[in-house]
Amino acid sequence: MFGFQRVGDLIWAFADMRGRGFLIGATTGRTTLSGEGLQHEDGHSLLLASTNPACLAYDPAWAFEVAVIVEEGMRRMFDRGEDVFYYITLYNENFTMPPMPEGCREGILRGLYRFRPAPKRRKRAAQLLGSGPILAQALRAQEMLDERWGVAADVWSATSYRELQREALECERSNRLHPTEERRVPYVTRALEPTKGPIVAASDWMKSVPLQIAPWAPRSYTVLGTDGFGRSDTREALRRFFEIDAEQIVASVLSALARDGDLEPEVAERAIRELAIDPERRDPAASTIRD
Repeated sequence: MFGFQRVGDLIWAFADMRGRGFLIGATTGRTTLSGEGLQHEDGHSLLLASTNPACLAYDPAWAFEVAVIVEEGMRRMFDRGEDVFYYITLYNENFTMPPMPEGCREGILRGLYRFRPAPKRRKRAAQLLGSGPILAQALRAQEMLDERWGVAADVWSATSYRELQREALECERSNRLHPTEERRVPYVTRALEPTKGPIVAASDWMKSVPLQIAPWAPRSYTVLGTDGFGRSDTREALRRFFEIDAEQIVASVLSALARDGDLEPEVAERAIRELAIDPERRDPAASTIRD
């Protein structure tokens, strides 16, 4: 909870004064700071950040994404003199940082880019959107879908759902006010429309964060998030509890394929059992800290 809400009034005062700079949300995410329970597990600061019009909120997964965002922030705030500030989430989970793929800079700044294409083409396909350390869960789900269920899944890094939403709303406004001109298509739609298969987004945040782009998703869009109270446990247990681990991503893809008529429902049901998922367990969003 030591996130945006703790200094919310100061943030708005800072924006009113046309302040510029970087606000770093250290130890963010509801499942990343393990063992700390309700008081320290923040799953909603990105949602609160989206309410401030001067705030550019980013949720990077890799070090190179942070570098690109900071470099662009310096250019916009201090070279161009824009009255904006940046909220950048950082986590406390250690993992190996990959090299920066070619041609991804624009996507990082816009809020979405394809980080790792499917290892091979298959009859069935899916698109996996991940943010922060949960991108690693999407990458593991990609391998499981390919090896065990023959689904070719592309993995995308969603660095900012808010920036994707901001640009999409700008497109909608332009289209509304210029009915005789060619309609603008939001970046998120243009990025995902040429792909195939259902879209599944998983993050360490409330579902309301990825749902910011739902109106512009070109196909079925499933969101996994950490709605509910935080609690003390290992990262693995917390991600299983909140249903955002690789197994839940896989199950969501297979259920979506079945719903779209591209997979037998019995296959998805059997996979849920094989993944040790209890479909009758209580929704974590409805659980209290005593459950």
